[in-house]
Amino acid sequence: MTKEFMDREANHGLSFAGTGVFARFPHFLSQWCGDYGQNPSPPDISEKVEPEQVSIAQSLEGLTAAAGKASPGAKALPPVEQWNPPFCGDIDMRIARDGTWFYNGTPIGRPALVRLFSTILRKDPDRYVLVTPVEKVGIKVEDAPFLGVELTVTEDQSRQVLAVRTNVEDWVTVDAEHPLRFAKAEADGIKPYVRVRGDLWALVTRSLFLDLVALGEIEELNGERLFGVRSCGTFFTIANAQEIEEFNAL
Repeated sequence: MTKEFMDREANHGLSFAGTGVFARFPHFLSQWCGDYGQNPSPPDISEKVEPEQVSIAQSLEGLTAAAGKASPGAKALPPVEQWNPPFCGDIDMRIARDGTWFYNGTPIGRPALVRLFSTILRKDPDRYVLVTPVEKVGIKVEDAPFLGVELTVTEDQSRQVLAVRTNVEDWVTVDAEHPLRFAKAEADGIKPYVRVRGDLWALVTRSLFLDLVALGEIEELNGERLFGVRSCGTFFTIANAQEIEEFNAL
């Protein structure tokens, strides 16, 4: 492997040296990902390819191919909730508050790779992990793993339906299974989130939050006046109505 080739790949934020999970991962995922939702059994990986036998070029090609097959509108997502492989330690991968993925301190600049990693991300009780049928590794998430970057508003049977697109191109319909939640932030602020899947949430960007507020209304529930927004027949509380009225009066 030439130094020039390794330097070029390092500039893309990825180095597979010393990380067996990523060196082996494309080998079996490229075979298995085309069968999402059809064959829940993992592939036969009894003959594993050792890291040194897989060049960086082959690994990147495998990752890119797998990411293409896992793109929205293709096959179902891999059943990561069904996998219980051994934990192989933490790796130096981080999702920043702004949604940027880092590996070894360098941003991963390829959207296809970020999309790929997002499809094998899972939130365990004690950490976030990237999980495959044979192993899982821990990564760091500073806030939420995803961002909500686009909002659509439609009607279905006279009910308002909200849908959020994430920064990794997942579309989520806001409903009882994919709720909005509004957490208290610093300086009496509010941080809005939407559940994407499992225990993975997307932090809604400020511009989308303002759109949600514009759609908000006051309702009385259990004797309390609340300000919130409706989607698919469910009311999601943003704040107490009195707080909103006092803020508007300033």
